[in-house]
Amino acid sequence: MKSLSRNTLLAVAFFSFFLFSFNTTQAGQSTSNYQVLYKTVKVDGLDIFYREAGRPTNPTVLLLHGFPTSSHMFRELIPRLADAYYVIAPDYPGFGYSSAPSVDEFEYTFNNITDIIDKFVNTIGLKKYSLYLMDYGAPIGYRLATRYPERVQTLIVQNGNAYDEGIDNDFWKPVKQYWQAKTEENGNKLRGLLTLEATKWQYTHGVRNLPTISPDTWNHVQPLLDRPGNQEIQLALFYSYGSNPPLYPQWQEYFRKYQPPTLLVWGKNDPIFPAEGAYPYRRDLENIEFHLFDTGHFALEEDGLAISTLIRDFLARQVASKQ
Repeated sequence: MKSLSRNTLLAVAFFSFFLFSFNTTQAGQSTSNYQVLYKTVKVDGLDIFYREAGRPTNPTVLLLHGFPTSSHMFRELIPRLADAYYVIAPDYPGFGYSSAPSVDEFEYTFNNITDIIDKFVNTIGLKKYSLYLMDYGAPIGYRLATRYPERVQTLIVQNGNAYDEGIDNDFWKPVKQYWQAKTEENGNKLRGLLTLEATKWQYTHGVRNLPTISPDTWNHVQPLLDRPGNQEIQLALFYSYGSNPPLYPQWQEYFRKYQPPTLLVWGKNDPIFPAEGAYPYRRDLENIEFHLFDTGHFALEEDGLAISTLIRDFLARQVASKQ
């Protein structure tokens, strides 16, 4: 048998690499290495930090984080999407690396934080986007969606509540007491949710394989929660969360009227927003892809690869193919 020429070997190697790259991309994984940028813009005198990756000409994915974390929760998801999408993940006031004025200097309510994120979106020039909604990101994102339904191309819902069933559990009992009576005593009962033990519990409860959860998570979050004055910020938001359930009917009407294509990826073992809050979405949304994962509150920590694959497939069909 004759030996292959050098050019033939190079051609075979190139073709094999191309085929591997194509198949990997088709399987839903990015093969590009897009740099994540770390930026800050001024909004109403506040520094709003955000992570950015991808080309601005690509469809936008706006990632809205939960409590008690920040855009840090998306640190692995962002590069998995950035080859095909323009990915933006801001930190809210009082969270992450954004400004954290005291409760005397800024009114920490979900309405006010939505106003800041609304202005942030306008400042950086986003016109249309898919919304990733997790925990606190849901009431912020749904406020945005009902203000500007024409901007929302799709919803990606991960343990983000819009139904009474989702907060009908023991976790919410002391929080609801605080809504009913904003006393020092009721507030002090919630301070336990701001400790290192509680933060670690949020990341680890309900996971299948504990060693897969990096301690970098709670060790990043807790020092930020421990900043002077931050407990008062979080108590203000615990109280303000009571403004969300009265808006559930409005958000549900938005679902029924506009029928945004929706991907639901939910950690079913979450004791804060359990699966009971996931199922009602199917009542109101006709075009919903529904996935429950055998994990906890921060589903991306254990199932980030599987979730990113679902997101890429979903967005490729619902957004990218229609551009």
